[in-house]
Amino acid sequence: MQTVVIVIHLMIVAVMIGAVLLQKSEGGGLGMGGGAGFMSSRGTANLLTRTTAVLAAGFFLTSMFLSWHAGYSRAPSSIIGTPASQGQPAGGAPITAPTSGGILDTLKKADEQQQAPAPSGPQVPRSQ
Repeated sequence: MQTVVIVIHLMIVAVMIGAVLLQKSEGGGLGMGGGAGFMSSRGTANLLTRTTAVLAAGFFLTSMFLSWHAGYSRAPSSIIGTPASQGQPAGGAPITAPTSGGILDTLKKADEQQQAPAPSGPQVPRSQ
């Protein structure tokens, strides 16, 4: 379902870009005049304006549907990584830090294993 809506969304985007580019420039934006071209009649301008409005409405609707569909089956989760319980109130049980498995705990254990007693002074190299 989502793939079909994305394809329709992209087709609306492509047609809307074409419709906007075909319209006559009235404000002379970026120094370009709205010279007479093959699309100079008033009826064509009204058709392109209405087409652009319909495509913009379709773009808006497909965008809203895609955002709704993306969040429809998403379950609430906690920032910490543990699943949130449905019945627990916001201020219920206090949050405790994880006791194992964190990167800081792993680094602390590795640092403790590598620590050797510091020498009291400079050491003389030993020959083998």
